[in-house]
Amino acid sequence: MISGVFHGLKSGAMACLIGVMVLLSASVEGHENNAHCVAIKASVSEAGFKDKVTVTCSADQALISSDTYPDHELMTGIAGTNEQLPVPAEYAAPIPLIPSLGSTPLTRDAALGVAVNGVPIYDYTGGGEMSDADLYHHQTKHDTLLTHQLDVCGGHAGRGDDYHYHVKPTCMIEQMKNAGDDAIIGWAFDGFPIYGDNNPDGTPVAVDVLDVCNGQADDTFGYRYHTSPSAPYIVQCLMGDVLSASSLPRVRPLSPAAGGKSRQAGKPPQGGVENLVFTQDASGRRSMDYTYRGEDYYMRYTPTDRAECYAFETRTVTDGGAINTGAYCR
Repeated sequence: MISGVFHGLKSGAMACLIGVMVLLSASVEGHENNAHCVAIKASVSEAGFKDKVTVTCSADQALISSDTYPDHELMTGIAGTNEQLPVPAEYAAPIPLIPSLGSTPLTRDAALGVAVNGVPIYDYTGGGEMSDADLYHHQTKHDTLLTHQLDVCGGHAGRGDDYHYHVKPTCMIEQMKNAGDDAIIGWAFDGFPIYGDNNPDGTPVAVDVLDVCNGQADDTFGYRYHTSPSAPYIVQCLMGDVLSASSLPRVRPLSPAAGGKSRQAGKPPQGGVENLVFTQDASGRRSMDYTYRGEDYYMRYTPTDRAECYAFETRTVTDGGAINTGAYCR
């Protein structure tokens, strides 16, 4: 097809078209060689996640794409479950290539950044409770760590059955091939990097140095975020400008397949559950089992022949112990 088009062009038009293609190719290559693009790609590759996470760059942004489903233990240790479970979700996170600090911290009821393994990073609250006025005091009743909503890896499944982190992603960091204080563990949606508890040179972060968003000045990037042992634990707002607040990513929710019944968001059982275990096998079947007041409950799903669709069977506290089945798709 392409050779036929070329064959029909006159030599002048051919030369013009080839010239445009060369310019486009050079432009793409130029974007990929942007220093910030190189740093973002290196952070994913050097951590060992390039097989599951892709980074592509355009003129103004890097796009970090993944399925948000990490290759580490999931959901173990949760007592304050919202009766949601992790389901893969295609995700594309835009990171500005020319980051700049803004004048007003930006809060959001969704992710503020993405880890180098492709898992979204939220603030420490569980349901979008963070607002500009809430940045300056610790919201203990909405703290996902204190209310036992998080697994041993620092994450859980949200209302869209999507896995994400709310505090330091400890299991991911243990997996990183370049684990250390100088390793970037993620990128915020304003384009600035996220590091662990210490400065990149290994020294402790000084008391009261981190600002309200849990960041500080950086010699290389101009600014950087940190995780911290105490609240707010991780990025809790964005101190830099974003390309477009309205275009920041959200995980696509599960929708019922033809003839299916809509899944309702779960509600945390009062007092919490016990013995919550999440298992998965080679066939893709995944199951979250737990007990509540002596009764056994579960949420299970298996991939179907249709891409991004799953057959569910659940028995939850939210549904009064009724067994529900249905097929749902991203």
